[in-house]
Amino acid sequence: MTVTLVPPPAPRPPAVAAPLDVLGVPGQVNLDYAATAPCARVAADAVAELLPWYASVHRGAGALSRRCTLAYERARQTVGDFLGARAEDHVVFARNTTDALNLLARALPAGTTVVTFGGEHHANLLPWPRGSVRLPVPGDPAGAVRALDAALGELRRPGGSGPARPGAGHGPPVLVAVTAASNVTGERWPVAELARVARRHGARIAVDAAQLAPHAPVDVAALDVDYLAVSGHKLYAPFGAGVLVGRADWLDAAPPYLAGGGATSHVGAATHDVRWAAGPARHEAGTPNLLGAVALAAVCAALADADRAALHDAEQALLTRLREGIAALPHVLELRTFGPAAPRVGIVSFVVAGRDSAEVAAELAATYDIGVRDGLFCAHPLVRRLLGEAAARSGRRDLPPTALRASIGLGSTTGHVDRLLAALAALA
Repeated sequence: MTVTLVPPPAPRPPAVAAPLDVLGVPGQVNLDYAATAPCARVAADAVAELLPWYASVHRGAGALSRRCTLAYERARQTVGDFLGARAEDHVVFARNTTDALNLLARALPAGTTVVTFGGEHHANLLPWPRGSVRLPVPGDPAGAVRALDAALGELRRPGGSGPARPGAGHGPPVLVAVTAASNVTGERWPVAELARVARRHGARIAVDAAQLAPHAPVDVAALDVDYLAVSGHKLYAPFGAGVLVGRADWLDAAPPYLAGGGATSHVGAATHDVRWAAGPARHEAGTPNLLGAVALAAVCAALADADRAALHDAEQALLTRLREGIAALPHVLELRTFGPAAPRVGIVSFVVAGRDSAEVAAELAATYDIGVRDGLFCAHPLVRRLLGEAAARSGRRDLPPTALRASIGLGSTTGHVDRLLAALAALA
């Protein structure tokens, strides 16, 4: 009898995860991306790959330390490229956007006046020095441009109420600090137009891009902004890293944000015999967050290779579904600063009339396995104002004193959105 040997079937290749898959817990609907986005698989993989080599950065001659130092500096380059940093810019690793903007606040030249809007996250309201100018929240993007133009014109008017004086040229430094996308409403701000106004008046501009960078390309050079801050934990890299990108002169002239090892080029025997390093190291004292930097760089590289237009279109379709679903619920009111058609990222804040927001959030979690944010979202002045405006628009007197926020991103689905809408309808 002839026996024919049949080779076994070739093993199927293991399923390959998409580069921008995010980790999560089955059954749980995470709609709280604006607070902390889930971890991208590429970030987790990058950290897992480096962990066996984990060692000191800039402080050792061994193979492990050399590899970690190279990984850290490559991460700096990757993140800088992703954010459009200019060749002369510094890319300084921090803990998050709040840390990055506090660093910048410490680096301001003496006498700098900072101009912000009242709709900012606390990270872009609280660090600035006394005497800062806070402009009212505008009704539309064009109103923001006009308001800034008028404010800077007054500050720069010779003999006026601002810091400029006759014969002083542009006068003392002025920094405009503005968000790129609201963490409350998701509405996008006209950053390029605001930068042009700032430039015309001889001011610099710093941008809080924490909420925009996860959803759309952000380019420091193309926008012509001076400083930009982002958080890794909102960019799918939850390992405690943030970044400040921007002009070197103010950063190199300022005392270090933290004093310690790595920030010095020379320490003498005398108490104050210290020469501080130039460049990013000046503000990165201590052992750096290597894993956070590497995780953030991995996500930036994956996003740079992705079809950002397709990701944007998919998110906008989900956002439209969510907003239209909320609008169809008579007891649920969306909060907004600009008009309903204003460009925005995947963030929606709302209230359920007659219901306490904290209780609604707790019920969504306990009964429906849906996670949303409740409160004032670290933007207390803005949310209180929007709650008052929503009450005036609707004529209702039963709106709660705090709000709810649903936010989406990579990994969000129509099923997640529909589950939230069904739950809100049941909570009437």
